[in-house]
Amino acid sequence: MWRAVVAYTGDREVANGAVAEAFAQALPRGRAIRRPRPWIWRAAFRIAAGELAGRARFADVEAGDDIEQPAEHGSFDDPSGALMAALRKLSPMQRGALVLHYYAGYPVRDAARILGSTSAAVRVHLSRGRRRLRALLEEDDA
Repeated sequence: MWRAVVAYTGDREVANGAVAEAFAQALPRGRAIRRPRPWIWRAAFRIAAGELAGRARFADVEAGDDIEQPAEHGSFDDPSGALMAALRKLSPMQRGALVLHYYAGYPVRDAARILGSTSAAVRVHLSRGRRRLRALLEEDDA
């Protein structure tokens, strides 16, 4: 889960916080959560998305200042970091759909629930994200 959130956000600190917070929110709820695994995944992605949105608002307010960008991180089996760099260039929804569906193995319906979207929208994000990711990775090869 942590790796998926890192791939989604491009930031290890955001992933650390989002995953920890998702588990922290789940613990007091106990048996009230009927399906804990999808609930925690959904919570982690929503918490991470909220953190990214908060950073974007802060960046807009501080528009003239230099804001330190997250460090470049290598990927799961991508020592060059090209995949992670390409993922960061996708929209958050495309990135989320690709990571949840292809890396985490969630069906489209479950990925849509985690992202707070519809199955149709996730299929569109998957299609556009794959196309864009392929183009970005081919640029790196050229």
